[in-house]
Amino acid sequence: MKVYQKHNFFKHTYCEFKKQNIDFFKGKSTHYQSKSGSLYYYTSEGVYRYSNHWGRVANCRWKIKGIENYKNQNYNVGYANWEDFYPLNDVDKVFYLMVNFESKQVKIQRIKIKPEDEVFLMTSELANKRLKQIQTLFKEYKWAKYFNAEISVLRKKLILNLINSNKPLQLLKQEMKKEFD
Repeated sequence: MKVYQKHNFFKHTYCEFKKQNIDFFKGKSTHYQSKSGSLYYYTSEGVYRYSNHWGRVANCRWKIKGIENYKNQNYNVGYANWEDFYPLNDVDKVFYLMVNFESKQVKIQRIKIKPEDEVFLMTSELANKRLKQIQTLFKEYKWAKYFNAEISVLRKKLILNLINSNKPLQLLKQEMKKEFD
């Protein structure tokens, strides 16, 4: 397993930072400032980051926990231990999706330990593609008019199929069409 520290944590990694007090950097001298203005403060255990952009960060995917409706241009401070960083590549199937149908939210999770329930593991690329597809399915409804079923039933069935297979969305819709005709 790769060991991350201040010299390599920013190279093709996935990490979920924990939200910190916005005033953390006041009175501290930063160790690094990126071209985009993000500030970094290193400790022996991890890194603090002050930034207005999270999600896709250069060649990394860095999230910040504690913010449900993240908006770029709002500054936040996050902290992550060095062991919270994981390699980001298109080979390792270490991500899965968690869906809350009531709030219509979907989140990418990185497997750390085996979850209680069986989950379908995906590469980062597939997980991000599925995330966008599911967000669209929660917003749009026109696709459902070709089916003979309630949209909430269709949506749930299609989304569950998406998070549990690597079949293309169009194929899953075609399979559902046969089922609901």
